[in-house]
Amino acid sequence: MQNRYNETEADAFCSRYPDCPADLALRVYTSRLLGLEADLVLHGGGNTSAKSTVRTLLGDELEVLFIKGSGWDLETIEPRGFPALDLGYLRRLRVLDSLSDEEMVNQFRTHMLDSTSPNPSIETLVHAFLPHRFIDHTHADAVVALTNQDGCEALLRAALGEKIGILPFIMPGFPLAKAVAELYEKNPRLEGIVLRNHGIFTFGDDARTAYERMIDYVSRAEQFLAEKRRGTAPAALRQQAPHPEPSVVLPLLRGHMHHVEPSGGERFFHLHLRRDQEILAALDRQDAGHLFTSGVLTPDHVIRTKNYPLYFDFAGMAEEEISVAVGQAFAGYEAAYGKYFDEQCRGRGVRRTRLDAKPRIILVRGLGIVSAGADHKAARIGADIAHHTVLTKLQAADGLGPYRELDAGSIFDMEYWSLEQAKLGKSSPLPLAGRVALVTGGGGAIASGIGRRLLAAGARVFLSDIDRPRLDAVCTKLAAAYGADRVSPLVMDVTSRDSVAAAMAGIVLACGGLDIVVPNAGIAHVADLEHLAEEKFRQVLDVNLVGVFHTIQQAIPIFRRQNTGGHVIVNCSKNVFAPGASFGAYSSSKAGAHQLAKIAALELAPLGVRVNMINADAIFDDQEISSGLWDVVGVERMRSRNLDPAGLREYYRQRNLLKTEVTADHVGNAVVFFASNQTPTTGATLPIDGGIAAAFPR
Repeated sequence: MQNRYNETEADAFCSRYPDCPADLALRVYTSRLLGLEADLVLHGGGNTSAKSTVRTLLGDELEVLFIKGSGWDLETIEPRGFPALDLGYLRRLRVLDSLSDEEMVNQFRTHMLDSTSPNPSIETLVHAFLPHRFIDHTHADAVVALTNQDGCEALLRAALGEKIGILPFIMPGFPLAKAVAELYEKNPRLEGIVLRNHGIFTFGDDARTAYERMIDYVSRAEQFLAEKRRGTAPAALRQQAPHPEPSVVLPLLRGHMHHVEPSGGERFFHLHLRRDQEILAALDRQDAGHLFTSGVLTPDHVIRTKNYPLYFDFAGMAEEEISVAVGQAFAGYEAAYGKYFDEQCRGRGVRRTRLDAKPRIILVRGLGIVSAGADHKAARIGADIAHHTVLTKLQAADGLGPYRELDAGSIFDMEYWSLEQAKLGKSSPLPLAGRVALVTGGGGAIASGIGRRLLAAGARVFLSDIDRPRLDAVCTKLAAAYGADRVSPLVMDVTSRDSVAAAMAGIVLACGGLDIVVPNAGIAHVADLEHLAEEKFRQVLDVNLVGVFHTIQQAIPIFRRQNTGGHVIVNCSKNVFAPGASFGAYSSSKAGAHQLAKIAALELAPLGVRVNMINADAIFDDQEISSGLWDVVGVERMRSRNLDPAGLREYYRQRNLLKTEVTADHVGNAVVFFASNQTPTTGATLPIDGGIAAAFPR
């Protein structure tokens, strides 16, 4: 592990934060150095602290503990990510015989200097009870690899030396803080303490010493493991056989992740696929199914990954066989989880709110690590943890011996920690949370409104278009409001079956499946029938009718594999029922798409897929995103009516019964209405036009 400490950089951090104590500025600097190393901490893991003095509002000098706050990541932490607490008071808590987690958190909150600060780390008292000014704590992979072995104390001594203390796993909180302090006081020569199945603390009286001790001890562990692996024969690999495509496997897995909560709400998951040559080689080992389905490296991970992953080898299987194997494995996993929960509750005489029994990590030979999360970010975090877990277990297996997982009781303590249980039910999921949506014609005004309302309802949105600049403009605007990881552009030609198929496969690779399809792409051409060129007529049909056909057709296999229902919402037009002269190509193509959607409603109902239509009219633009349709027809309409743009808008507003302007958000609201299952409806047409009597569905 590289020592990244640089005096010039350290001085620069002190200059960068002139309004905070130098101790805190240096704490920020070395915390970020630790956060740069994924082998030390992942996604908010680990914690760091510094002891210093500040002047209170009354002018008194007060000794404080700056400790990493909840929700902050060491790689990007700022001074405000370190709440300051009254250190003298925290140290007095040590005289207590016991302190519940809830009361401990309350004491932290009531003895912070700034009430707006984030919650301090749950390990705050460890940092408070140790005397050192700077304390670093990480979940270093190499150290944990040594602790998760039989005879780990001898291995740790051989690797790290005699200036490291060793404790068995103890849940974070008051007992751990007392145990750490007592161990250090028995041997003040210690430079660090290893907590088995958890990680390592190092400390010093300056930021550099604490940091460099961390790097030194982790490097020793890495070198020890490397030496043990040297000369070890590589594990045997399985015989090669054809592996199924991700487009087949991922929707099957995602479908089995879906479930109905006790409250009655549906739970959908995003999948993230992690694959590189190292991972693929690891999952190809003869012992992969045993080695990598053991428990987590450290109990902290169980919150995001569950304790055990699933492992599949689908080589040579047909799709029907894969589907059966997945169903059987999920049923077995859920039964085992239920047994674990019941046994732990019964054995402890406690009642807990049971979490869902679905796995979060699925290892697939030939495919890679598949992680499941409530959204894209959660799935990616799970994949990062699983990636490190696989490589760490691999590192130990080839040099040390059998992996020793933590006991079920300790896992239960973490997974069903009272502080975690207290979070349950405090927030209501958005109506489309976990859903994945595709909107075609993504570079236009209507798609902008549909995308915005889907995002606001919690969906992950893919917008497709053949015009990349227009598509990027819409996606950039939506990403600025909802996050770049929530909306993605897809260059797709709806007139090409291959282009649509490739785009759908890309969505499956990115998220695992698809739930909501909105065929919205459309073009127009103005000409009376006598002068309508055949090539123009066919061009409009290709986009507005054949494009809808391709989009629905390519979504059906995904819906079938997921077996969780789904939604197709076709953006037709008021012209379906009220066509206009010189608009024959557009009106007939939209009428065809409308009829096609009705056929889809009939055919897809057995899959639980609902197909509905929206008939919008007079959507001119959306937040500086123009309508492609009105870009074509608007000039002619204004000229024929001798109107300017504002006058044309007013003309269409006065034309409808409600005398109202119809916006892209109104169209988006209709899509969300259908997609959120508010009524058991399929085959319906909903006008979004302010009321055009001639266009009433009939």
